[in-house]
Amino acid sequence: MSDAPKTRPKVPDGHSRFVTTRQKQPNDKGYVGYDVVWEQFQKEVPYQTPKRP
Repeated sequence: MSDAPKTRPKVPDGHSRFVTTRQKQPNDKGYVGYDVVWEQFQKEVPYQTPKRP
């Protein structure tokens, strides 16, 4: 077999409308995970109690 590199290549950040994915650093076993960052797509309004009649 050929000598395959032991490290994974760096993957650029993935961007979509509400999600960004970033590659994590490899752990001691060589597993490379990904962080998924969600942006809010709904506006959150603080609750106000209704007026009494």
